[in-house]
Amino acid sequence: MTNETLTGYRESIDNIDAALVFLLAERFKVTQAVGRYKATAGLPPADPSRESAQIERLKALAVSAKLDPEFTEKFLRFIIDEVIRHHERLRDEG
Repeated sequence: MTNETLTGYRESIDNIDAALVFLLAERFKVTQAVGRYKATAGLPPADPSRESAQIERLKALAVSAKLDPEFTEKFLRFIIDEVIRHHERLRDEG
C-alpha cells in the first residue's frame, strides 16, 4: 500500500468522523428538547421500554449493515446513558 493510498483512506476516515460528530450534535439537540419536555410534563428521564426497543431495532440494523451488533449496543447504551444524565439534570434544574 502506498502512502498516497493510506492518505486517501485516512482522509475518508476523517470525513466520516466529522459527519459522526455533526450527527451526534444534532441528535443531542433533539434529545435536549425531549428532556425539557419531559421535565415540564413531569415525565421520568428514562424510558426503559423505549430504550430496549431502540437497542433491539438498531442491533437488527447493525446485522444487516454487517456491523457487530454488540458494538452497536454498547455504543447506543453509552449515548442513552448520556441522554438520561442530561434529562436528570434538566429535571433537577426545573
